[in-house]
Amino acid sequence: MGDNASPFAGAGDVRPGHEIDAIRLEAWLGANVEDFAGPLSIQQFKGGQSNPTYRLETPERTYVMRRKPPGQLLPGAHAIEREFRVISALHAAGFPVPRAYAICADAGVAGTPFFIMDMVQGRIFWDSSLPEISTTARAACFDAMNATIAQLHQIDLAAAGLTDYGKPGSYFQRQIGRWSKQYLEDDAAGRLPAMDELVAWLPANIPPGDETSLVHGDFRADNMIFHASEPRVLAVLDWELSALGHPLADFTYHLMMYRLPPHIIGGFNGADLKALNIPSEADYVAAYCTRTGRAGIADMNFYLGFNMFRFAAILHGIKGRIARGTAASKHAAGMAANLPELAALAVAQIEG
Repeated sequence: MGDNASPFAGAGDVRPGHEIDAIRLEAWLGANVEDFAGPLSIQQFKGGQSNPTYRLETPERTYVMRRKPPGQLLPGAHAIEREFRVISALHAAGFPVPRAYAICADAGVAGTPFFIMDMVQGRIFWDSSLPEISTTARAACFDAMNATIAQLHQIDLAAAGLTDYGKPGSYFQRQIGRWSKQYLEDDAAGRLPAMDELVAWLPANIPPGDETSLVHGDFRADNMIFHASEPRVLAVLDWELSALGHPLADFTYHLMMYRLPPHIIGGFNGADLKALNIPSEADYVAAYCTRTGRAGIADMNFYLGFNMFRFAAILHGIKGRIARGTAASKHAAGMAANLPELAALAVAQIEG
C-alpha cells in the first residue's frame, strides 16, 4: 500500500490475538467475491490501529480485509458496515476509493465481521510535506489533494444514496457537545485550563449558516494512495470517521497541516514552503474555494480552533485510557504527550 517510511507502513505477520482461519475464509471468499481464486496467504498491515486490516494475496490479485477487532466493543464503534456502505457508494459515484466486494456479518467465518476490498497499488506519503518527491511533483500532489477533498464535498448525497448516512445540520453544536462531554467526564485524564476555555468559547461562537455534505473526518496525506509516478490520488482510505457534516469542518481539519508542528501528526508549520514548492495556506484555501464555488472562508479562527480542540479531546481520551491501563497502541504515550501543546495551539487560533 505504499513505502515503508513509517512504523505504520507495510504488512507482516498476523499479530497474536488477530489470527484468522485461512481455510474457512478462503471458502467464504470463493463463494462471495467475484472471480476469486486461491490459494490464499494472509498478512496484517501495521497500520489500521482501530480496525485490524489484512493483506490477502492470491496468485491473480491482492485484496484488503478490514475487520472489527476481537473482544468487547463499545456500541457504535468500529462500524465497518458504515465504511463498506460509504466506499461502495463513492466508488459508484466515481470518487477515488478502493472497490468494495463483499461484507460478512457472520463472526463464525473470521472471528468478527469484516469486509473485502481491492488492494490499490501506489504511494503513501507518511509526511504531509512530501519530502521524498521533486518540487514540481510536490505542488501537483498538493493540488491533487485539494481537488479530491473539493470533489468529496460536492458528492450528490441523494444520487449516492447517502442522505440517511447521518444527521444533517447542527454539526458543530453536536460535535462540540460530544467532545466536551467526553473531556469533562474523563476524570482519569484530568483537566487543562486551555481545554476548559475552549469548552466555554466554541459553542458560543459557532458561525452563522449551515451546510451538509459527506465528510471524511480524517482527511490527511497518509490516508491517501497516490499513483506510483503521477501526481494523482488513486484512493482515499480510512472512512471510519465519515459522516454527514459541515464541509468547512472537514476542509479545515485537512488545513491544520499548515498550523501544526512536525511532531504533531501531519503538521509542517515552520517549513520553508517556497523552497519546498508547497502552496501557501492562502493559495490552498483559494483553490478549494474556487473548486467549491465559495467567495472565501470567513471565521477561519473558529474552524481551526474547533478542529484542534476535537483533536486534543481525542488525545485527552488516549491519556485517560493510559491512566486506566486500557490503551492498546504502543504509540499512545507519545501521542498523549502532545495534549498540552495542542490545546494551547487551539486557544491561539480562537484568539486570532
